[in-house]
Amino acid sequence: MAAIVTGLIPILRTAVDTTTTYKCRSLWFGFLCMRLVVLFVAEMPWFKLDADFSCNTTQDLCTRGCFNQHFDKPVMVAWNFFFILLIMSVLLMELFASHLRSAAQKRSSRQRKTTGELEAQGKSVSVAESEPPGKMVIDLHKDRGTVGFYLLSTVLRIMVEVWFVYVLLFWNLPKVDEGPFKCKSAICPEIHICLVRAAPEKRMSIYALASISGLVILTSVLFCFYSIFHYLCKC
Repeated sequence: MAAIVTGLIPILRTAVDTTTTYKCRSLWFGFLCMRLVVLFVAEMPWFKLDADFSCNTTQDLCTRGCFNQHFDKPVMVAWNFFFILLIMSVLLMELFASHLRSAAQKRSSRQRKTTGELEAQGKSVSVAESEPPGKMVIDLHKDRGTVGFYLLSTVLRIMVEVWFVYVLLFWNLPKVDEGPFKCKSAICPEIHICLVRAAPEKRMSIYALASISGLVILTSVLFCFYSIFHYLCKC
């Protein structure tokens, strides 16, 4: 639980930072928090995977050989890696938003300098011209380049999630979606019967992660269509 709280703190801190905001910003950070919670819960049945794997042999070396042969693809390390990629797809837009705010602050600084020179010359300046910007809301109607960059970050998020679902369903699920299986490793030539314990819990964790990813994919695809028709095509 301490690990999940530690992971949520920087995400929530960034999410509540409202100096610069854009369309669906809270939604994407909400998905990150949801993914982190589900990831923590989903990894619990996998913490002692080696202890859950057993074969009908007293030779520990043969059991380990069958374990390496059966679980030949990464599980939790791959899950955490995809979560990092998902964070990067969200932070990509955050970096761009930070760039836009920095540019706006530079323009405001130059404007205040010009305003000070005009006031020194005795010319009146409106309050709106000299007021520094507070909360900045990125208007996607004004700049097609901003919309394009936003769509790029959303498409990257879709690609990461689709890849993650593929890993879940085609790499991890088949390893726990079967009963006892025969194993014959190079170390031990005889045939052994092996079994993965707590298989239903492990399958449920995979289904939970795939469901969250499916929700993110669906939401991102709908938002892409909405952005294209609403901001680019002006429909």
